[in-house]
Amino acid sequence: MSDARDAAPDHTAERVALWRAIHVESDAAPHVLEDLVGLQLAAPDENWRQRPDMNPEATKRFRASILARARFIEYLVTELARRGVGQYVILGAGIDTFAQRRPEIASHLQIFEIDQPRMTEWKRRRLIATGHGIPDWLHLVPVDFEAGASWLDALTASGFDRAKPAIVVSTGVSMYLTREANAATLRQIASLAPGSTLAMTFMCPMELADEEDRPARGWAEAGARAAGTPFITFFSPEEIVAFARENGFKDATHVSAATLNARYFAGRSDGLKTSNSEELVVATT
Repeated sequence: MSDARDAAPDHTAERVALWRAIHVESDAAPHVLEDLVGLQLAAPDENWRQRPDMNPEATKRFRASILARARFIEYLVTELARRGVGQYVILGAGIDTFAQRRPEIASHLQIFEIDQPRMTEWKRRRLIATGHGIPDWLHLVPVDFEAGASWLDALTASGFDRAKPAIVVSTGVSMYLTREANAATLRQIASLAPGSTLAMTFMCPMELADEEDRPARGWAEAGARAAGTPFITFFSPEEIVAFARENGFKDATHVSAATLNARYFAGRSDGLKTSNSEELVVATT
């Protein structure tokens, strides 16, 4: 048995990585994001493209959302790095591949990837096995959230400097947390050094989702419930901006699906565009 099978990655993290690969393999150029590293790390079985959740047409809108948010966040990280922000924290990092794909930027940062211990250990083994290695500026930070461990304490113990500003990213997480847990996380991030920035996705209520997305959104929610990880917290754009400010941020801005579509999908021949089910908020300390 190969090391890729010693412990499988989180299913959601794997799906995100494989959707990014499908974009490169199946969607028309120009590609919003070029990422085949995630596929290499995930090392799925040879029939992975036949899985129902990998159907290129059925997953089109949600795949576009994954691509758009990743592209936007990479732009944001790049811009902040150019302005002197030297720390990048990824909460629930999954199979993030920024460090491997963009070393010309990543190598000038201290990158902290936070995830559950099992996922962190799996990724450590895969990075080594695939020859990418783990440079000294990349920190894989295991945090046992289920046991109530503090991600901020673990981050500090891994070399994070709380006196210096950082960019903190959290994608695909807030809907699984209670409103109280989301508030606690925002307050912790808002306590970081002035000049720090948070980019976070949030799930809109079903009634605000585009009509064409609602059947697939219903399937996604049912799947999450069946897996024991139901979606429990939703925000309207107005609510998430107010929520960020209420929990310590000086400013917050909603980044809409319409904005991302105009930036990354305008004029495409295949009609690829993002869903508005999950959007972004950017907040600053």
